[in-house]
Amino acid sequence: MISFPDLAATVRALPPSCGPVRVVAVDGPGGSGKTTFAGRLARALGAQVVHSDDFPVPWDESPDAWFGHVEEQVLRPLAAGRAGGYRRYDWARGVFAERVDVPVAPVLVLEGVSTARRAAPVACAVWVEAPRELRLARALARDGAHLEPQWRTWMRAEDEWFAADGTRERADLLVDGAAVPGEFALAASPG
Repeated sequence: MISFPDLAATVRALPPSCGPVRVVAVDGPGGSGKTTFAGRLARALGAQVVHSDDFPVPWDESPDAWFGHVEEQVLRPLAAGRAGGYRRYDWARGVFAERVDVPVAPVLVLEGVSTARRAAPVACAVWVEAPRELRLARALARDGAHLEPQWRTWMRAEDEWFAADGTRERADLLVDGAAVPGEFALAASPG
């Protein structure tokens, strides 16, 4: 078990992975608790979070469809020692909203499905998981019960993506996202 302050200290001691930046990828299936975990870790680190939900991903595309945008607009500039940035996608309005600047900093938390992919410049990969029905219930409570068919299709696509990528098996830290909201059981990965 590890605390957020201890995890933050561990991350700060890692070598940079993307130019001068240590990228912490918080990955796992939808509804597992990634956003809450990433927020708590970012606060402990004094770091910014870039969320996959800041980018549009149509229901009928692969869960990793957004990643090319973050590579181009955030990770490549950071790797070159320059600030990155992007326009946040407003899901409620279906349009791009304000610009989000991503300065060169010691740590960046990258949160969302496929962030810990094999080719990502990650210093630390975190896998957050929760039982499937709990994840579905969380997603429907957030997004609306009318989206259940889309969410079930999306969950199958996530399963395929994670199986092909081997994401969980390569994680540095496994997190139980089924705990009480805001509380997490953190354990070092067995791999």
